[in-house]
Order: sequence, then structure tokens, then C-alpha cells
Amino acid sequence: MAAGGPSRSERKAAERVRRLREEQQRERLRQVSRILRKAAAERSAEEGRLLAESEDLVTELQGRSRRREGLKRRQQEVCDDPEELRRKVRELAGAVRSAKYLVVYTGAGISTAASIPDYRGPNGVWTLLQKGRSVRAADLSEAEPTLTHMSIARLHEQKLVQHVVSQNCDGLHLRSGLPRTAISELHGNMYIEVCTACTPNREYVRVFDVTERTALHRHQTGRACHKCGAQLRDTIVHFGERGTLGQPLNWEAATQAASKADTILCLGSSLKVLKKYPRLWCMTKPPSRRPKLYIVNLQWTPKDDWAALKLHGKCDDVMQLLMDELGLEIPPYSRERLRHQPRA
Repeated sequence: MAAGGPSRSERKAAERVRRLREEQQRERLRQVSRILRKAAAERSAEEGRLLAESEDLVTELQGRSRRREGLKRRQQEVCDDPEELRRKVRELAGAVRSAKYLVVYTGAGISTAASIPDYRGPNGVWTLLQKGRSVRAADLSEAEPTLTHMSIARLHEQKLVQHVVSQNCDGLHLRSGLPRTAISELHGNMYIEVCTACTPNREYVRVFDVTERTALHRHQTGRACHKCGAQLRDTIVHFGERGTLGQPLNWEAATQAASKADTILCLGSSLKVLKKYPRLWCMTKPPSRRPKLYIVNLQWTPKDDWAALKLHGKCDDVMQLLMDELGLEIPPYSRERLRHQPRA
């Protein structure tokens, strides 16, 4: 024992005192929490005195309650009433017509109508996993582009949309007929595998999901390049990874499009991931020179306060109203048409 230091028995006694104080604090916290759950009129005089003596705990518990309620509100899906939604769509249509360079950002919410689950909705992948519930694997090979996908393709054809930046890996934008040059699939495409040994990289576009054997930091698909024999890899960017492939990520085009944009339309994205890419939001520009932002989502997003307009509605419903307002017909999806479509 060091000279002048506490003895073993003294250290044990101090530890017992510390644990006793912690338990007393937890018990006081439980008491205050039970009292706060009561209506003020139902509290006894003694309970009132306990609250008055525990101001710090009351403040802490009330803060926790506000944070929980705020989180619940953010997870709730909100729908504008039909008349309000139509009014907002008319405003959005005006913005689309007057935009000089319109870029569309898309997330999982535009594919839910194709029976592909989103991530943060009430039945989304992450929501269910956080609740300890299992997630059913979906077969995406037969999924068809939604009304929203087809509307975006038509808007691009009409030169009203200049570029699309998507978080989705489902390949539905390409199936809709959108040219490769017009899209940046930031998180990859589950139907494209590449040979990185070839220069330039050799792409293989498949009709099946190439990711069955791949995972985080494990990208080899088990197939080989017919030209050089090297192992092929998928193009998927998982959480915690940095995408390095030129295509189909197409970051160069996404960055250029964002820098040119005067209007950005976000469809079906929580924006919790996209917000982490400053170059997509022109954050180096002063606020007055940044693109006008329009958001279509049923839930809260971290960019809501920046938006010129937030539309609370399902993407397909909003896009149907928008195309009607613009007087544009939405082309039906045709597998036969896509089969004969030249690749851009």
C-alpha cells in the first residue's frame, strides 16, 4: 500500500457509499417519473414537495419525454388533405416549368409501389429490425418501374428533368427507359457486375441479382470476366463503405448536376444519408444561391426546414397529379420496349 493512501477496507467502504448513492438516485428518479405521469390535480402535497426538491431530475425527465415525443412525430406518416395536396402540386408544377436545371433525388419511397420495402417507413427494413422483427427477402427480378419511375423518365425525355441522383440499387430507373448518362446510382445497381482488371472497367448488365454471394467488404460475385478471366465484383456500396467505381455510381455527373441545379426535387427519400453528401446540396454557396428544394415524403426529413415546399403524400399520387398539371401522359412500362432500347 502506498504511504498515505486509503486502505483496502476504506476503498471498499467508499465503493459501497458510491453504489448506495447511485441506487438512491435511481430510486428518486423512478419516484419523480411516476409522479410526473400523474395529472397535476392528482398529486399529493408530499409529491408536490418531492418535485420541488428535485428540479434537476424533473428537467432531465421532461427533456427525455420531449425527445421521445419528437422522435415519434418524426416517424409518423402525415398526409396532406386532397385539396391541400392539389394546391401544393400546382405550385410544384410551376417550379418544374420555370426551372432552368432540375435535378431529381430519389430514395426507397418511390419503389414501394413495386412491392420493394423502404427503410425508415412504419414497415421499413430498419424500422422492423429495430423492433426485433424479421424482414422477408423480396425477389426484385420481376419488379417493374412504378408510376413515379415512368413519370421521371418522361420528364427527362421532355427536357424538364436534367439528371437523376438515386440511392436505390433496384435498377428500376434504367428499366423505366432513363438513359445511363442521365442517372447516378450512388449506392450501385444490383444487376450490374464489373471487371476492374479491364481498362476501362468492363460492365456486365444481368437480368438477375448479382449480389447473392456478396456482402459488406466482400464484393466478388463468383463469376469471371469472359475477356481476361479476372473475378467480377458487384457495384453495391454498403453502409461504412466508400464507393470508388466510376459507373454506375457516376458521382462526377451527380456533382456537376448539383452545381448547375437551380431546383432539386426529392422523392421518397428520408435524406438521412443524402444529407451527409455536402456536394449534393451546394453548401459552399451562400444560401440565396443554392437550388430551391422541393420534398415529397410522408415523414419528416432533416432538410424540411430548407425546403421551399414540402408535400406530404405518396410519390405515385403526387407524380400523377403533377403530370396531369403539366399535361403530360405517363408512358406505360413495356419490357419489350426496353429490350429494344439502345443503351446510352
